[in-house]
Amino acid sequence: MSLPQPSPAAIASGAHPFTPPPCLPESEESDFALADVLGAFSHALDITEGQPQGHALRCAFIGHEIGRALGLDEDALSDVFYAVLLKDLGCSSNAARICALYLTDDRTFKRDYKRVGDSLPQALRFVLDHTGLGHGLAARFGAVIEVVRNGGEIARELIEIRCERGAAIAQAMGFSQTVSTGIRDLDEHWDGGGRPSGLAGAAIAREARIALLAQVVDVFHQTGGREAARAEARARAGTWFDPGIVAAFEDVAATPAFWDALAAPDLEARTLLLSPARRTRRLDGAGLDDVASAFAQVIDAKSPFTAGHSERVAFYADLVADELGFPGLRRTWLKRAALLHDIGKLGVSNAILDKPGKLDDAEWRIMRNHSRDSELILARIRAFGGLAQVAGAHHERLDGRGYPYGLRGDAIGLDTRVLSVADVFDALTADRPYRAGMPVETALGILRADVGAAFDGECVAALERALARL
Repeated sequence: MSLPQPSPAAIASGAHPFTPPPCLPESEESDFALADVLGAFSHALDITEGQPQGHALRCAFIGHEIGRALGLDEDALSDVFYAVLLKDLGCSSNAARICALYLTDDRTFKRDYKRVGDSLPQALRFVLDHTGLGHGLAARFGAVIEVVRNGGEIARELIEIRCERGAAIAQAMGFSQTVSTGIRDLDEHWDGGGRPSGLAGAAIAREARIALLAQVVDVFHQTGGREAARAEARARAGTWFDPGIVAAFEDVAATPAFWDALAAPDLEARTLLLSPARRTRRLDGAGLDDVASAFAQVIDAKSPFTAGHSERVAFYADLVADELGFPGLRRTWLKRAALLHDIGKLGVSNAILDKPGKLDDAEWRIMRNHSRDSELILARIRAFGGLAQVAGAHHERLDGRGYPYGLRGDAIGLDTRVLSVADVFDALTADRPYRAGMPVETALGILRADVGAAFDGECVAALERALARL
């Protein structure tokens, strides 16, 4: 991950265990722009796709400029903007399947696959270069043969999982059917050779036609410059891309100011000042909850072993918070922190997340970084920035042996202590790659045994009381 790393001192200012941390407000603002929140969250989608930071925002900018060249009105531009910005909402849902089929790192696979066109030799070379690396010869050859034999169906399955999931999450966030369909149709091609449905021509949502072109333009611009991006757009016109949309892009691309803006360090700020970003809805508390729940789905879809984890952690954390007498607003904020505490795992390969055996030292270092990365992602979002410290410290221990910063004692606030207990309780009672889930009493016994070292005794006792009443 290329996000800057804060110093431990920047997050180590804990609060008294029974007072709210200073990052939590006494009242909730309701003036958060939807685009600002989603623009910041889009960085997590970029990480999952193995793309350079800002990919989704750059694509949204490109898509907006193409839409303007097509003469779209403000409503249509808004649909294009959000369909392109959120095109990768379903990206985590096929990561585990990619690892299982190709025996590879899903993030590297996804990054490099975005440069593959329709050429059969190019596709075969990609399969050979990305399948079974690091595995024995027999395992690698077996995987390659399976992929080559069933490549078309495998590709359709992976794209269908991703696109349908992304479209469903967009609808859950309250976006229109137009935006949802734009996400669903992302990988359909103008000539009917795309997936998952083989749609052709105008049967493909216009938003998707623009999004696919914007995606390819950004990928090739990042790796080869403006001429490489323009050449790829021309080469795929009439096959992958709507020729009329390519013509609109050519008009945009003929303007040096477009390329200057695309390469400018303040592109993110410029993109979030475009009219579609400024004119759409602002979020109240319920809207923030919807966004947090939607991204919890993205997080939990990364691995079959984490399905529902974030929602369960939020449920258990709320039980404990209620037992400890947290007021309503503090409980709401803690639930959001619980829903988003593992967002940094989007940057961890499923080859590590789903590994059935013990992690080696290098893999463990990557895994340990996920909580720091969760903090860095959430700190970008004004609406959720106050949760960054709470979520980022959920693997710290009272005895200082936790990670990522080795905080100890009163440097770990009560909200984080509650979250830690809820997180570990769910991890113990859920199935994992290396073991089956434990009975509730066994899990509680493990928590009790680590009171004072890892866990706050009041939080563990509160969880026990709350569970006894269910």
